[in-house]
Amino acid sequence: MSDTPASPPAASAAARAALPLGTLVAGCLAVCLAQIGLAIPATLNGLFQEHLHPVGSQLTWISDAFLLPVAVLELTFGVLGDLFGRKRLLVGGAALMCAGEAVAAGAMGIHQLWVGQALAGLGAAALFPTSLAMIAAGTHTGAQRARAIALWASSLSAGGFLAPLLGGITGTYGSWRSAFVVVAVLAAVSAAVSLWLAGNSRAPEGRSLDIGGQLTIGAGLFALLYAVIQGPADGWGSAPVVLAFVLAAVFLGLFVAAESRARSPLLRLDLFRNRSFAVASVVAVVGMFSFLGTAYAVSIRLGPIQHQTPLRTAFAFLLLNGITPVLTPLTSRLLHRLPARALLTDGLALIAAGDFLAAGLDAADRDLTSLILPLGLVGVGFAFTVSSITATAVNTVPLPLAGMASAATNLLRDFGFTLGPAVIGAVALSQAASRVTSALTTSPLNAQSRAAAHEVLKEGGPLALNSVPAASPPGAARAYAFDALGHGYAIGFVVCGSAALFSALLVVTALRGREAAESAPRAEDGTQRSVLTTG
Repeated sequence: MSDTPASPPAASAAARAALPLGTLVAGCLAVCLAQIGLAIPATLNGLFQEHLHPVGSQLTWISDAFLLPVAVLELTFGVLGDLFGRKRLLVGGAALMCAGEAVAAGAMGIHQLWVGQALAGLGAAALFPTSLAMIAAGTHTGAQRARAIALWASSLSAGGFLAPLLGGITGTYGSWRSAFVVVAVLAAVSAAVSLWLAGNSRAPEGRSLDIGGQLTIGAGLFALLYAVIQGPADGWGSAPVVLAFVLAAVFLGLFVAAESRARSPLLRLDLFRNRSFAVASVVAVVGMFSFLGTAYAVSIRLGPIQHQTPLRTAFAFLLLNGITPVLTPLTSRLLHRLPARALLTDGLALIAAGDFLAAGLDAADRDLTSLILPLGLVGVGFAFTVSSITATAVNTVPLPLAGMASAATNLLRDFGFTLGPAVIGAVALSQAASRVTSALTTSPLNAQSRAAAHEVLKEGGPLALNSVPAASPPGAARAYAFDALGHGYAIGFVVCGSAALFSALLVVTALRGREAAESAPRAEDGTQRSVLTTG
C-alpha cells in the first residue's frame, strides 16, 4: 500500500523529463527544410544558365547568396534564440524561407533570384542552430540528448539526400521554378508545425548580442567573397576587387579586435591557443571548402557544360550527399572505437582521391557510370569527415568550452562551404577564359565567327559561349569553349583534391599523439562526451 502513492509522482517526473514529441518533430523538420534549401540549387545550375543567361560570376552568386547569411548569422541567431525564445525563431525562420523561395520561384531575372536566395538563407541561418538548441534544451539526460541529437543529424542528412531528388524531378518534369515552389510549400508546413506543436525554451542568463563582432565579420566575409567571385569577371587588379580585398582585411582585423574585448563574444579567440582545436578549425574550413567546391564543379560540369538534365545531375548528388545518412550507424560506431583524428584523416584522403580521379575524366564523357567511383569516394570521405571534425574540436578543449568550440567549428565549417563555389568558380572560369581566348586567336574560324565569339566571351564568359545556338555566328566557337571549360573545372577538381590532401597531412602531422593526451581528463565523463561527439 505504501508504494502506491509514489507511482504518480514518479510517472509525472518521467513525463517531464521526456522531450515533447511535437518539439522533436518540429526541430527535425526545420533542419531538414534548411538543408534542402541549401542544396537544391546545385541540380538546377544548367537550367539557370539556359533560361536566365547569367554572365561571368552571376551563376556562382546564386549558391553563395544563400550560403553567406548562413555562415555570417548562424551564431547570432543562436544568441537571439537564447534571449527571446527559440520557438519564435523556428517559426520566423521557416516563414522567411517560405518568402525567399517564393521570390526565387517568381524571379524574372538573376537579381531577383539572388534576393530570394538571400532571404531563404537568412531563414536557414535561424533554423540550423535554433532547431538543435530547442531539441537539446528539451532533454534532461545524456542518453535522451544523444538520441535526440542523432535524430536531428539524421534529419539534416535526409535533407541533403532529398534535395537532389526534388531538384532533379521538378527540374526535369516541371521547371526550376517548380523546385522553389516545392521548398516554399515545405517551409510553410514547417512554420505551421512549429507554431502548433513546438514547445518554447530560452536561456538568457549570461547571453548578450555581440553587435561589433557581428557587423565586422559580416562586412569582412562579404568583402572577401565579393573579391574572390568577381575577380575573374572584373580582373584581379581592378579597383573594385582590390578595394574589396583591402576591406576584407580591415574588417576581419576589426573582428579580431572586437572579439578580444567583447563581454560575450561570437567567437572565443582563446580557443585557438589550443593547438588541436586550431588545427581542427583550419581543417573545418579547408576540408569543407574541398567538398562543396567539388559539388559545385560537378553541378557545372553536368549542367552548363554538358547540358544534362537535372534528373541526371541529381544522380551525381545522390553519390555526394546520399551516402552520409546510410553510413551514419557505421561512423557513429567508428567514432566511439577510433580516435576522431584517424577517421578525419581517412575521410579527407578519400575526398582527395575522388577529386583527383574526377579531374582525369574527359569533359565529353556523359556516361554517369564514370562518376560512380570518384564521387562515391568523395561521398564516403565526406561522411567520415563531417562527423569527425566537431568531435576532434570539442574533445580537445576543457568541458565548459565544448559548446563554444562546437559553435565555432560550425561557423568555420559553413564558411568553408561558402568558399567552395566562390573559389572553384573563380579558378575554373579564369583558366577557361584564358584558354578559350588563346584558342580563338589561333583558330581557323573566319573573322565574323571569331569576332562574334569574342563579343559573347566579353559579355558572358566561357559559359555563355558554350550555350549559344550552334547555328549562330559564334556557334562555331562552342567547341573551344567546351574544351576550355572542361580544362578549367578539371583544375577545380585538382584544387579541391589538393585542399583535402593538405588537410589530411595537417591532421597527421600536427595532431600526432596530441588528441589522447588532451582529451584524457574528459574521459571520465563518458556520457557527456558521447553527446558532444554526436552533436
